[in-house]
Amino acid sequence: MSEPGDGFVDLVEAGSLWDGEMEAFDVGADEVLLIRVDGEIRAYDGACPHQSISLVEGELAGGVLTCSAHEWQFDARTGESINPRGSRLTRHDVRVDESGVIQVRLCSRTRPAAQPSRTEPVQTG
Repeated sequence: MSEPGDGFVDLVEAGSLWDGEMEAFDVGADEVLLIRVDGEIRAYDGACPHQSISLVEGELAGGVLTCSAHEWQFDARTGESINPRGSRLTRHDVRVDESGVIQVRLCSRTRPAAQPSRTEPVQTG
């Protein structure tokens, strides 16, 4: 469980998100995209920075997330854009609590998008 005041919100059991999968969740008014790739869980804004299309409708293959609308591509491990270059997904803090629940804390939108998240990726089994 999240600690009161720490800003983390419970999303889903870690075992329900398999490697190579992604799933979107509503956290308040925001859509958050959870991705598990190479055993690591990442959390990003759920909308493509190009035209705000939901990224969960896209494809995740080989660690590359491709938006369904205009085929913008992002490295699922870092959030860095691959094609075209110069963009980035907004990353959020993510952790798995002692009971195995994935939790996310939304990062401030005022922080520059190019800044990496302070939280390291979550390693899982």
